[in-house]
Amino acid sequence: MNGFDIDDDLVRTLIREQHPDLADLDLRPVDGGWDNQMWRLGDELAVRMPRTERAPTLLRTEHRWMPELAPRLPLPVPVPVRVGEPSERFPRLWTVTTWVPGEPADRTPVTRGRPAADALAGFLGRLHREAPADAPVKPERGGPLEGRRSDVDAMFASVDGVGDEVREVWEDALAAPVWQGPPMWIHSDLHPANVVVADGTLAGVVDFGDLGAGDPATDLAAAWVLLPEGAAPRFLHAYAHADEAMIRRARGWAVLRGLMLLSVGRAGDLGLPGGKVTWGPAGRATLDRVVVR
Repeated sequence: MNGFDIDDDLVRTLIREQHPDLADLDLRPVDGGWDNQMWRLGDELAVRMPRTERAPTLLRTEHRWMPELAPRLPLPVPVPVRVGEPSERFPRLWTVTTWVPGEPADRTPVTRGRPAADALAGFLGRLHREAPADAPVKPERGGPLEGRRSDVDAMFASVDGVGDEVREVWEDALAAPVWQGPPMWIHSDLHPANVVVADGTLAGVVDFGDLGAGDPATDLAAAWVLLPEGAAPRFLHAYAHADEAMIRRARGWAVLRGLMLLSVGRAGDLGLPGGKVTWGPAGRATLDRVVVR
């Protein structure tokens, strides 16, 4: 989005022009976000403004599918309620969604493993249903892990302090049988910045821009990425649909996400663009948990 300074004045002006009935609501920026900048709008809404080239496509995915999926999900999720059309003032689609209360898990980690495991299992059990033929497909997120081998090898080479046990988990996941079932709905991006926490447990799931159809093992990685140590067995028991091969693949996806979190955290420590210092500890915790059976 080169050339566009997305600030409070711009967001307020766009709301006034396109959704004047919302113009008198309080507007305040929300820290965080990767592809989109976000503002709280009143008490119940949020404005999401794209700041990367891929962001408008992600917003369109949410606008198309979330009103259909949200009613069956047992945790709060953001549901688009308005669309901001491209204009001379801002030439990209933007959205207004429902607000999901809670603190991002990269800043306030889950501490109550039992209720969080049950909540996550209930959420994924309801999400993981066969996807329709026109659902988005992103092989790099819901396809075979072999397609991410080069990415993971590069992260192993660049991240310090990762033991051989983590590499063994990754290699075991690569050797596991691939998903043979129908493509299932998956969130595909369950990491600590994309869930919110209240009272020590999961309180909502956000950022469905990478929603798509694929292997549900992609999401089961959240057992090690989001939950405290020792909670994964309870989650897998409650989820009840994961065979040995799926669990092996899920642990591989957890390794990938842990390395990614460490890489972004290191960039944050160095003050590099796109870095987030809160992601490093989450990545280290993920890799510590994934080697514990």
